[in-house]
Amino acid sequence: MLRYAIVFFIIALIAALFGFTGIAAGAVEIAKILFFIFLLLSLFALVMGFTRRK
Repeated sequence: MLRYAIVFFIIALIAALFGFTGIAAGAVEIAKILFFIFLLLSLFALVMGFTRRK
């Protein structure tokens, strides 16, 4: 999932470079959402890993 967030961020940078601000804004929003989902899932996996060891 982090890979998709990075891909959308790169798409946003390229779109902004060429002046497509609407596409860039959309790609940035998608990248943000995917990044936060990745963070939540990572934290959940970390907590579950600590609770299963005990």
